[in-house]
Amino acid sequence: MAAKIKLGDRVMVMTGRAKGEVGSVLRIFKKERRNGTFGTGVVVEGVNMLSHYIKANPQDNEQGGIIKKEGVIDYSNVALFNSSTSKPDHVKFMVRDGKKQRVFKSDGSLVDA
Repeated sequence: MAAKIKLGDRVMVMTGRAKGEVGSVLRIFKKERRNGTFGTGVVVEGVNMLSHYIKANPQDNEQGGIIKKEGVIDYSNVALFNSSTSKPDHVKFMVRDGKKQRVFKSDGSLVDA
């Protein structure tokens, strides 16, 4: 089955503590082991920020401290963001001019346009 969400797409988080936040997809995990579980997940820019504590390494002149990184969000908890309606939207596939393209269900506009 073709992926409805791809790298660089703008998505909106639908559930959880980051509900309503919009960002672009940085990374997609498909059927890999992530956070100790199996499943599909996405990393969204600026959403679900986690703190990682880094220990200093004086031999390599690296400082320790706290680093903020984006965490993984389950694929089912995000939806593609339609900029023309400013709402999350479902996507379907249509063949136009001999090419398979992603189209928003609400207004029929192209996702990649």
